[in-house]
Amino acid sequence: MASNPIFESGRHGSLGTQIFELLRDRILNGDYERGDKLNELSLAKELNISRTPIREALKQLELEGLAESIPNKGVYVKGFSPRDIDDMFEIRIQLESLAIKLAIERMDDIHFAKIQEVFELMEFYTMKRDQDKLGELNILYHEMIYQSTQSPYFQELLSDIHYYVSVTSKRALRPIERLDTSLEEHREILNLIKERDAEGAIDVIKTHIKKTQMLVRKYYASQKK
Repeated sequence: MASNPIFESGRHGSLGTQIFELLRDRILNGDYERGDKLNELSLAKELNISRTPIREALKQLELEGLAESIPNKGVYVKGFSPRDIDDMFEIRIQLESLAIKLAIERMDDIHFAKIQEVFELMEFYTMKRDQDKLGELNILYHEMIYQSTQSPYFQELLSDIHYYVSVTSKRALRPIERLDTSLEEHREILNLIKERDAEGAIDVIKTHIKKTQMLVRKYYASQKK
């Protein structure tokens, strides 16, 4: 069977991991819905690859809690329940509050300059009303804060949870009016970091995350009507 050029041997991770990431993103983006069957043979044909890496990817999805294997039936998408999404946001609030505190204690001018540079790009793309680019920059902005903790373990932990929250939230954050308020929240966080006001920055970031949480709740509730 000819290999699929989408999955290159030089890319990070095994073929099974690359397929896992593809399927994971489809689930998080809503391309697959809760209860959809993930057919091993159909996926192998679609992606033009053997079934072995598909099997590996499906196992990884099960370990992540995104899919479940039902004996004699197959593998089905679990996705996220409203409670799962709330839990992710609550975990993010706690972890990111600690990240802000550690970042302010440990960051130097170089770390701050990187956060500021990303924010300036956010200003530019907010004026352009480029929501896709702003989504990427939002992830990068928070990752720059995580890097400022200078803790690789903390960075990895936070990056994972922030990725899941960001992708899950993507469709809920389309209202154009949210772009300006989100930018101002990021500006306020940046200014408080510059002033090394950890308590103030934590309060703002909690409010920022909770606003996103409410929009996501509203979006998923509307999808069930």
